[in-house]
Amino acid sequence: MTANAELNHIQELALGFMSARAVHTAVELGVFPLLAQGPLTSDELCDQLGLHGRGARDFFNCLVALGLLEHADGRYVNTAATSRYLGDPDAPTYVGGMLEYMGSHWYWSWGRLGDALRTGRSQSYGGQVPYEAIHSDPGLSEEFQRAMSGGSVAASTALAESFPWQDVATVADIGCSDGSVLSRLLLAHPHLTGLGFDLPMVEQGFDKTSARHGLADRMRFTPGDFRTASFPAADAVVFGHLLIDWDLATRRMLLAKAYDALAEGGTILIYDMLVEQDQRESAPGLLISLHMLVDQGGGVSYTASECFGWLADAGFRQCRVRPLSGADQLITAVK
Repeated sequence: MTANAELNHIQELALGFMSARAVHTAVELGVFPLLAQGPLTSDELCDQLGLHGRGARDFFNCLVALGLLEHADGRYVNTAATSRYLGDPDAPTYVGGMLEYMGSHWYWSWGRLGDALRTGRSQSYGGQVPYEAIHSDPGLSEEFQRAMSGGSVAASTALAESFPWQDVATVADIGCSDGSVLSRLLLAHPHLTGLGFDLPMVEQGFDKTSARHGLADRMRFTPGDFRTASFPAADAVVFGHLLIDWDLATRRMLLAKAYDALAEGGTILIYDMLVEQDQRESAPGLLISLHMLVDQGGGVSYTASECFGWLADAGFRQCRVRPLSGADQLITAVK
């Protein structure tokens, strides 16, 4: 790498917040659902979104340059990707809830990364226990559920396609939030029955998801705190972006409960952004680990080999890991 290339790399990293805010703001304003209704000029977009003309054209052209919009004959239109993932808030592929939460909550917490590193404490939710703070506020709880739904699209879609579900009758999603992961699995595999397990206050969102997809007769919600209650019995148990949130003692406890809930020969499926042995290949996992500090306060990233050890201690065998989607990796083990 030349000296100029090295400097450009540093500058691109430092200016990354600008691209992030452009994307967050486009989702917040509702640019993509509006354009899903048809192409519009800059003036038409400003009028319908309530924007001042100054800067608007640069903003829309920036979204073109970032590959999120196309521009032809004076009108802007969604790309195929933004149509699929950001155009319809009711679609099972919609990820805007995650991007909106990033912009309204996580972006500002990350502005206090230095404070988190100096104190070792979360910078979110006014110092309250994150999940207690989130779910004590109905509006924030709903925002968070939409974020978790969006954040699970890629991994759960890949999970539905790449695991041999024909050998499974009942799957339990622990920490299921609004049931989006279960709904994607059940839509892809009509023989499956799904069990969602999470705090009682997310049941309404779960019921909305099951009703929206016509799955009310195939997916059922079980309320409970997974730190204190037993898990529902199942042939497969899913931990999606779950272990990373918790300390080691809690991880071991959760894995032991999963073992108890599984039928003999049942499988646990764990997906997270893992840290590689070679730290140079671990930027996503390490950034998520920092996010656990900034936002959650208790979790930290882990390696596949560490997880294999915890699984073995819980009684599992045949531990395996493989890429799932993007930076997510899938760990499986059998009871």
